[in-house]
Amino acid sequence: MGIFNFFSKEKKEHLDKGLSKTKETVFSKITRAIAGKSKVDDEVLDNLEEVLITSDVGVDTTLRIIQRIEKRIAREKYVDTGELTAILREEIASLLLDNRADEAEGFDTPPGKKPYVIMVVGVNGVGKTTTIGKLAHHFKRAGKKVFLGAADTFRAAAVEQLSVWSERIGVDIVKQKMGADPASVAYDTLHSAVANDADVVIIDTAGRLHNKINLMNELTKIKNVMKKVVPDAPHEVLLVLDGSTGQNAYNQAAEFSKATEITALAVTKLDGTAKGGVVIGISDQLQIPVKYIGIGEGLDDLQVFRKRAFVDSLFGGE
Repeated sequence: MGIFNFFSKEKKEHLDKGLSKTKETVFSKITRAIAGKSKVDDEVLDNLEEVLITSDVGVDTTLRIIQRIEKRIAREKYVDTGELTAILREEIASLLLDNRADEAEGFDTPPGKKPYVIMVVGVNGVGKTTTIGKLAHHFKRAGKKVFLGAADTFRAAAVEQLSVWSERIGVDIVKQKMGADPASVAYDTLHSAVANDADVVIIDTAGRLHNKINLMNELTKIKNVMKKVVPDAPHEVLLVLDGSTGQNAYNQAAEFSKATEITALAVTKLDGTAKGGVVIGISDQLQIPVKYIGIGEGLDDLQVFRKRAFVDSLFGGE
């Protein structure tokens, strides 16, 4: 139990550090919102609404949070502005926990799914290849045999980057020449993974969104080819989003959802931005679970997304 607590504390400190820019910005905005006020009234709530929207929480989610706080005030009759941060933390956590999307258990795979096949999608520049590398690292550390598939054959840099990651963390990679058929790479990857008794397969795909029809056709072809080797593949379609783009990340998620069925999200680059509030909006609005968050450059800076821990970190909970 002592070891568990030690690592829990370490992860919490890591999360706090990764979200520090967003936290500092949100707190400074809240301080201005309640300046000179002792009671949470309509003016304070209007100011708080503006704080949340400008922190990239999103309009719909912000309105839901304000409604919850209004009900709380009506129930408790008087709420001191000194209590506002704690109430905000409680209501946002409650809102996110009400969402039926389950939290990930960790870097593990479901029983009976071997190899467990993850197809990773996302536009160029969001940290897709880096996320794949970090995922592979965590799975390998959990004792899994991992294969990577370099199916983003439209960018030489994508194949090269994935090759560097495979060497760095010591996992197998299947790749072909530049411009090769992505579905062919996916097929070869799964074929090799099955032959070598792999536990996890992570397939990279091209990050283009300018033509949804082409993207949809390409991803559908990759899926159909993989099913020839592993009938229920892919088990997970992971969309990687750049958290530093704020509401644009939400828009990308909506667009990709039109092109293919997304089952999980990874939100990256939260350490370098004050727009971390977008995770709250994405987690609330989309019926797709946020599974991972990226809070730094290191291998261990990809964390499993824990709703309450995330909200506590932003608003100073324990």
